Amino acid sequence: MNARSFRRLDLASATLLVLWAGAALGFGLLAPLLFRELPSRDVAGRIAGLMVARLDWAAWGAFGLAGLLSWGARWLAEMKEDVIGPLRLWSAAWLVALVMCLASSAVVTPKIQDIRARIGAPIETLAPGQPDRMAYDKAHGLSRQIFFLRILLALGLAGTVGLLPIPQEGEPAA
Repeated sequence: MNARSFRRLDLASATLLVLWAGAALGFGLLAPLLFRELPSRDVAGRIAGLMVARLDWAAWGAFGLAGLLSWGARWLAEMKEDVIGPLRLWSAAWLVALVMCLASSAVVTPKIQDIRARIGAPIETLAPGQPDRMAYDKAHGLSRQIFFLRILLALGLAGTVGLLPIPQEGEPAA
């Protein structure tokens, strides 16, 4: 694989990550409008929950494909070195993003859905000190934190993928 191929793969990775970050930021700007304009916070919450679930799956695709496109041959090429290079640091951030995708889609989102199903009424009808309301608020806060950290990781990975080392002609790529 030549340097031009690596640059194309890096551009594809950056594009995937920026597209997901844009969709996530768009949702972040749209969500408050949903809660302000829709007649019920419960309906707005259900719509927002469906959107977050889809963004979770899109995150798996964006982070997964970006990592596979830019990571494979470079990781093996850098394994010969004893230093922590840019590829290993980029890979660590990529793995953190995938762990956050797993936490969001397999732990936090199902927890929110279970609480909403158990309540069977709009969240805002519960008293602030009620245990289900407190559990929902805690899970929702964690979901928001994971969501925005993934946006930052997507932008960071997209911005630094072009800095990854490119094996020179004649060097083994893998």
